[in-house]
Amino acid sequence: MSSIRPLHDRVVIQRLEEERTSPGGIVIPETAAEKPMKGKVIAVGNGKMLDNGERRPVEVSVGDQVLFGKYSGTEVKIDGEDYLVMREDDIMAVFQ
Repeated sequence: MSSIRPLHDRVVIQRLEEERTSPGGIVIPETAAEKPMKGKVIAVGNGKMLDNGERRPVEVSVGDQVLFGKYSGTEVKIDGEDYLVMREDDIMAVFQ
């Protein structure tokens, strides 16, 4: 990926592919599968500027696997790859 740095409390996320097979062994076609809500953090901003002039750093870091809302973020295409740009507030959890 080209060098990109999101501003403020935004993060760039690459969606991780979901399993295409159900627990019962049924293969789910790509057209019927929902977009994954799990992704990998590719880039993070410097943090949110607070009212008192201080900057609150972003809690996620590059390489973290995160869970986000189904309709969160804005889809962008960078160097032929699809990414999501969203605010840190749209991230619900970090996988350990």
